Amino acid sequence: MRRIPSVTAVILLVALTACAHAPEAAPTAPDYTPIAGDPAPPNARFYADCIGQAAASGAFRRASDGGGDELILFTCTGAPARAFYDALGLWSVRLGTGFLHDGRSYRSTAKVVANMFGVDSCSVDASNGDPRCVITFNAGDFLDGE
Repeated sequence: MRRIPSVTAVILLVALTACAHAPEAAPTAPDYTPIAGDPAPPNARFYADCIGQAAASGAFRRASDGGGDELILFTCTGAPARAFYDALGLWSVRLGTGFLHDGRSYRSTAKVVANMFGVDSCSVDASNGDPRCVITFNAGDFLDGE
């Protein structure tokens, strides 16, 4: 009867060693087929209008988190920003993504966890309206041209 625990221990040890030294899966070739996508939903228009206005007016800048994430921040104002801010109303209430900061009322597309890095948001000034949206675009390393 003493052999059963010893045999079990040896089998377990062999199994663990085999798992720890199992060969890695062979790499698969990338699939270069273009992504077809689906028709954009109606809310995509808010992004397109905002980014279009920001690009046309030169209202975009670079942001980096220091950990390798590179963003382009597109800032729109006026009618595109107002439309986006208004459209975020029910969404922001439902997800609890509204907040006040520096005299502005914000609505964001996602909850702010640590900071605003990578969060799309629209805001209005509490005193005069002044709608403004900042839309983030994850650009990757090519942005810096290195």
